[in-house]
Amino acid sequence: MIIGSLLIGAVELSRTADDKITSEAFPRTLSEFGFFENGNGLKPNDQLISYDLKSPLFSDYSEKLRYIYIADGKFARANGDGLIDFPVGSAIIKTFAYPQNGNMKLIETRVLLRREEEWVALPYVWNDTQDEAVLKLAGKRLKTHYVDDGGKTHNINYAVPNKNQCKECHGLNNVVTPIGPKIRNLAPESLEHLLSSGKLKLEGKDIHPKWDDSLTSDLDRDARAYLDINCAHCHNRQGSASNSGLFLNYEESDPVAYGIYKRPVAAGRGSGGLKFSIDPAKPNESIIIHRMKSAEAGVAMPQIGRSIVHDEGVALISNWIEQMDADKYSAQ
Repeated sequence: MIIGSLLIGAVELSRTADDKITSEAFPRTLSEFGFFENGNGLKPNDQLISYDLKSPLFSDYSEKLRYIYIADGKFARANGDGLIDFPVGSAIIKTFAYPQNGNMKLIETRVLLRREEEWVALPYVWNDTQDEAVLKLAGKRLKTHYVDDGGKTHNINYAVPNKNQCKECHGLNNVVTPIGPKIRNLAPESLEHLLSSGKLKLEGKDIHPKWDDSLTSDLDRDARAYLDINCAHCHNRQGSASNSGLFLNYEESDPVAYGIYKRPVAAGRGSGGLKFSIDPAKPNESIIIHRMKSAEAGVAMPQIGRSIVHDEGVALISNWIEQMDADKYSAQ
């Protein structure tokens, strides 16, 4: 599974992928990249490095298959707490799927391509026969479903983002940027996998907590980790929601900036008539909870990527707010 493989298939992937990733064209089909064997999205080519996150973004309870491609002779660099700096010609591939009838139904594969000038985000939708995914620059709405562990069927109005919406979440200083594979948010085995591949050079480690790991639970760290991966791609000082003044990235140290007794910039349905983003000890009077519990357009947060409420996430952030000592902070 190491990228330096001399297998013919791996060599062919390098030639195909490198050309498609770095060109100015938008390949019409996913198979043109050669990322998967015979168009089977469940069989990645040996040159792809699979990875998992400790705190993944919630996306309507979908399963996600994540891969990184780095061209031969190149490697990525990263410091302990920042994003990985990928070289030109790299790709980050993420497939969304739901378990159905004992199989994994592939819905969409999003690719981030590191081209000379910038990252380019492209969404591909899988066909009914599951042997090809087609580019949908304008996005798409898909009716699908999944069955939970209790056997209950949930219907999902799945939203494939259009190309411009990709930039809303992946925009940092108005430039498309990967948001998931931060060093501190990689699962330990995934980090070791990347290091052993020889494709990653790392300076120090600041490991991110796993927000739903009850064995190592620290409520403050867990809640901040959840907000970081689900909200901070927009709510940071360089993000698309910077004008809100609400900064939910893990590094933010100002309690008001990450919501405590912070008044909304604009009132309305989004605020629900509530006074503060976080009202300590009062989750039901906190705007963050109001927006997390809603699936209504214009109220729900995040605005893109979910159509249903993440019950576990709401419970985590509610518990975090409820245990806050209101006397510790001063209302603005």
